Amino acid sequence: MAHASSPIAIYAAVAGNLLVAATKFAAAFYTGSSAMLSEAIHSVVDTGNGGFLLLGRHLSTRPATRDHPFGHGLQLYFWTFVVAVMIFGVGGGVSIIEGIEKIRTPHPVENSFVNYIVLALSIVFEGASWVVALREYTATRSKSDQRRNSLLGSVVESKDPTNFSVLLEDSAALLGLVVALGGLLGAEFLQAPRLDGVASVAIGLILCGTACFLGYQCQSLLTGEAVAPEVRDGIERIALAEPGVMSANDVLTMHFGPNDVLVALSLDFADHLSAGHVEGAVSQIERRIKAAHPEVSRVFVEMQTLDAHRKAGALETPEHQQ
Repeated sequence: MAHASSPIAIYAAVAGNLLVAATKFAAAFYTGSSAMLSEAIHSVVDTGNGGFLLLGRHLSTRPATRDHPFGHGLQLYFWTFVVAVMIFGVGGGVSIIEGIEKIRTPHPVENSFVNYIVLALSIVFEGASWVVALREYTATRSKSDQRRNSLLGSVVESKDPTNFSVLLEDSAALLGLVVALGGLLGAEFLQAPRLDGVASVAIGLILCGTACFLGYQCQSLLTGEAVAPEVRDGIERIALAEPGVMSANDVLTMHFGPNDVLVALSLDFADHLSAGHVEGAVSQIERRIKAAHPEVSRVFVEMQTLDAHRKAGALETPEHQQ
């Protein structure tokens, strides 16, 4: 079973970004480096993103209400999607525009040693934040997930964006720092100021790529993503193992949060069962599903024969809707 996510990685990322953002801005204005300015903007965006993730975590824990009967778990996915938009529009977009301007009108970077010092310190701070994020993310992975998936595969399958978004942001930040350092070295030693602008564009593309990946993951969760196939199969096996259940017509699932899953079952019970026996079977199925899969918060069971289910499905086909 996966462990609950912790905000420690978010706090570490916010602290690290606040620590270097001001330094990067000072160095960018002092030396006139576009790559350093892109890095400064990146740090500011990452700081704000940490705040959005914390807000999403807080709002997602609010209890269910009449207007939101399934709770507010989707708030977490929404605010993570906002983070993706911020990375793409503010971080990536501004960096690319700044880099293109530097390529069009290049000028030498002054006092470049200041940038090297700032970049070196930033790599240390961002590296420390990345290590914390990696440890926190690894701690949330189940043993079966670690055996089955690589780190990237686990990120793709994860249902908790706060776990992997900080890790992605820190990874992009480290890569961006390396690119900025390479651009500054090239601009100084090759006497090619345009390379500073090229580095800024490259940093923007890294941010845009990170944002697109994060946005894709969040849109899938926002639009009703089901549980992993092995979890769905496990739920079906539990239902079919109950005496009196003849078949499972439908096993429908949806994530309302990392640890808030809705399960809707359409089951065909044996005709000879009394209403009392069916009621007891439904209660037993619900208990066993929740015991085996603690992330399941609600289980709804519909009693429907296989023939009735097939007819209902036929009525929903396009030719019957015309």
